Amino acid sequence: MQQARIYQPAKTAMQSGTAKTHHWVLEFAPASAREVDPLMGWTSSSDTQAQVKLRFDTKEAALDYAQEHGIDALVFEPKTRKPNIRANGYAENFAPNRRAVWTH
Repeated sequence: MQQARIYQPAKTAMQSGTAKTHHWVLEFAPASAREVDPLMGWTSSSDTQAQVKLRFDTKEAALDYAQEHGIDALVFEPKTRKPNIRANGYAENFAPNRRAVWTH
């Protein structure tokens, strides 16, 4: 039986938005270890399933696909982020009704 993991990808450090994070991914676990080519130093593997990443709109669709094809899948729930909400914006530093003394 093949093993896979189902997860919702996190945003990359280069993104400020949440694009490409709303789908679910089924990714197969590696069946064999990677080997280093002695001549070029490249890593390779004889496992072609490690290259496969399937995208689904919902977690349930990914689980249904795994069950239909006999794949033992582990589901990793996404971690929720706290929204970065500031009480005041940058303009608040220069407001005339500022309570604290403004210093450099």
